[in-house]
Amino acid sequence: MPARPTADVLASSERATPTDPDAARRRPESARLIQAPHGPTAAIMAMAVGGFAIGTTEFASMGLLPEISRSLQITESHTGNLISAYAVGVVIGGPVLAGLGARLPRRLTLLGLMGLLVIGHIASVLAPNYPSLLAARFFSGLPHGAYFGIASLMAASLVPAERRGRAVAGMMLGLTVANVVGVPLTTAIGQIWGWRAAYALVAGIGLLTLILVRIFVPSVAAATRSTIRRELGALRNPRVLFTLAVGAIGFGGMFAVYTYIAPTMTTLAGLAESTIPWVLATFGLGMTIGTLTGGRISDRNVTAGITSGFIATAVTMAAFPFTLSVPVLAFVNVFFMGFSSSLMLPSLQVRLMNVAGNAQSLAASMNHSALNLANAGGAWLGGVVIAAGWGYTGPAKVAVVLSITGLIVFGASTLVGRSGPGHRVPALRPN
Repeated sequence: MPARPTADVLASSERATPTDPDAARRRPESARLIQAPHGPTAAIMAMAVGGFAIGTTEFASMGLLPEISRSLQITESHTGNLISAYAVGVVIGGPVLAGLGARLPRRLTLLGLMGLLVIGHIASVLAPNYPSLLAARFFSGLPHGAYFGIASLMAASLVPAERRGRAVAGMMLGLTVANVVGVPLTTAIGQIWGWRAAYALVAGIGLLTLILVRIFVPSVAAATRSTIRRELGALRNPRVLFTLAVGAIGFGGMFAVYTYIAPTMTTLAGLAESTIPWVLATFGLGMTIGTLTGGRISDRNVTAGITSGFIATAVTMAAFPFTLSVPVLAFVNVFFMGFSSSLMLPSLQVRLMNVAGNAQSLAASMNHSALNLANAGGAWLGGVVIAAGWGYTGPAKVAVVLSITGLIVFGASTLVGRSGPGHRVPALRPN
C-alpha cells in the first residue's frame, strides 16, 4: 500500500488542467516531471560527476595541508585557513548564487556554477603565494551549495514523486564516492607530484562535468514566477529555517569527530599513518551506502529518514571511544560513522524542497551552507574539548550532544509544520 502523505511531504501546487496550460510551469520545479532525452539515470549521473569534483576538493585539502605548508613556507595552522576559506565561500555562495540564478534555466545555472568551480581551481593551481591561494579557495567554494541545491531540484524533477528521494540520493552519490576514491587519489597525487597537480585534477573533473551536463541534462526554462525576491522569501519561512538549523546543529557532531580522525586513529587506535587513507575510504564507503539507504527511506517517510539518522549517529558516536582499543572495531565504527551521518542527507534535502514552496532554489542550496556551518562549528568544538584536556575521545561526546540536539530541533520543526492551517500546504502528488 503506498505510504500516506505526512506533514513532511509538502509543497506541491495544483495539477495542470486543460483550461490552465501554464499551471505546470507555476508549480515548484521539484513537483514537475521533466523528460530527459537520454533518460533520468544518465542525467542524474552526469550531475553526480560534478558532486564528485566538489566532494573531492572539499575533503582532499585536509590531506594536502603538509604539502601546501612546505611549498608556500607557512605554518600548518595558517594552511588550515584554506579549509575555512572554502567553507566560508560555501556559506556565502549558496544563497547568493541561487538567488541570482533564480530566473535562469536550471541546466544553464549548473553549467555556470561548474564553470566557476573550474576557474577557482585553475586559480588555485596558478596561485603564487598564500594570500592568492586563500582567495582562490574562497572562490572555489562559492558554487558548492548552489550546485547541489539546483542539481537536487533537477534530479527530483526527472522522476515520479515516489522516487524523488532516490533521485536526490543518486545525485549526491558523487559527493560520497569522492570520499572513497577522489580524496585518497588526490592525496596520493599531491604527495607525488605536488598539491597543484591535485587541484588540476579537480579542474579536469569539472571540465568533464560541463560536457556531461550539456549532453545529458535537459534544458528547461525557469519557472516564470521565480525571482530573487521570491527566493529570499524562503528565509521568512519558519519550516525552512528550522530544517536548516537541524543540519547546522545535528551534523556538527560528525565533523567534530571526522576533523580529528587521523590523530585519533594513530594515537588511540595505534594505527600507522599509512593506514589513514584506508580509514578515510572506509568512512566514504559508509557514506555511500548510507546515502543510498537514506534515499529509499526518504521515499517512504522523510521523518523516519531524519530521525533514524540522528539516532544512529548518536549511538555510533557514543560507542566510538570504546572501539578504539581494537583496530578492527575502530574501522567498523568509522564505517557506521559515515553510514549514519549520511543516512539523513536525502531526507533533509527533500524536506527543504518540500517546505520551501516556490522558493526552492535558495532553500535547497542553503542546505549545504548549513552543513558547512556544521563543519566549521563542529571542528571548532572538537578542538575546544581536545584543548580542554578531554583528549581525542572528547569530540565523540560533543557529537552525541549535537546529534540529540539536532533531533530535538527537528521535533520542534515538525510541530511548526502542524501549528495551524496557515502553515500547511497541499501534499506532493505524483505527476
